[in-house]
Amino acid sequence: MGRLEDALRQVAALEVRSTTPMGQAHGVRRTRVRSSQGDWLVKSAPGPSDQLAAEADGLEALRSAATDLIVPQSRLYLSPSGEEVSLLLIEWLRESPDSGSDTRGGFLGRGLAALHRRGGSGYGYTRDNFIGRGHQPNPWTKTWPAFFGESRILAMVSAARSLGRWPSRWDRSLDALLHRLPELLPTTPTPALVHGDLWGGNYLRLASGQAALIDPAVYYGHSEVDLAMTTLFGGFDSSFYDAYHAASGAPPDSEWADRRDVYNLYHVINHLNLFGDAYESQVAATLSRF
Repeated sequence: MGRLEDALRQVAALEVRSTTPMGQAHGVRRTRVRSSQGDWLVKSAPGPSDQLAAEADGLEALRSAATDLIVPQSRLYLSPSGEEVSLLLIEWLRESPDSGSDTRGGFLGRGLAALHRRGGSGYGYTRDNFIGRGHQPNPWTKTWPAFFGESRILAMVSAARSLGRWPSRWDRSLDALLHRLPELLPTTPTPALVHGDLWGGNYLRLASGQAALIDPAVYYGHSEVDLAMTTLFGGFDSSFYDAYHAASGAPPDSEWADRRDVYNLYHVINHLNLFGDAYESQVAATLSRF
């Protein structure tokens, strides 16, 4: 019996039948576990892991709010035997084998619109969390441009500087963009609970015909941040957007393209930090627009 199996039996009372390694990302090991209590995706990391604790919190927030979407159950444990290991057990969801056109986009669009109606009293969240492996600060802030400027763009730029990925020639364009945020973004849009990292890989098409959300980076913000990210790497068809806009009653306006690019700049800088020069031209192009 291996160390992971021993830990799962000890802290989660899980009788493991088989395990399948699924690789590692952002310092977190992923394993599919088949057990007498069902199948689980187990994420493990050394010691008490803020990253896994934040993911568990985000999944629970989505499960409580996303009544029209599937969000997997999760359990967080700290194994006390030998080296401390954080274990996040996430319910295994069976994906559709259909790799053709997405017929569940309407389900996701309506469900996301319903999630975004779960409003808060400000912009931020009850705790900081993570976007990939990057720290995501969530202090409560009264206005949206202030939150997005300080806690999203400047926070991500600060990480890029510390990694040596932010050339000083971008500073003037960055200052100009930050100065324009109150003009480009709404001052006090209804604070919506957002997934926060909604690219195609964090949306599952289930064999049941339903849609599921995973790997959240939740906070309360402008609902359009989720819509913007869906356009960044593809994976969402027209049925998703049609259903979302019909359910929300808020079709895109003439300034949507500018807001989309501003919101996606946050994610592009994050990818610059994660993967390096491949994203440099995209960051520069967005900065030059504004």
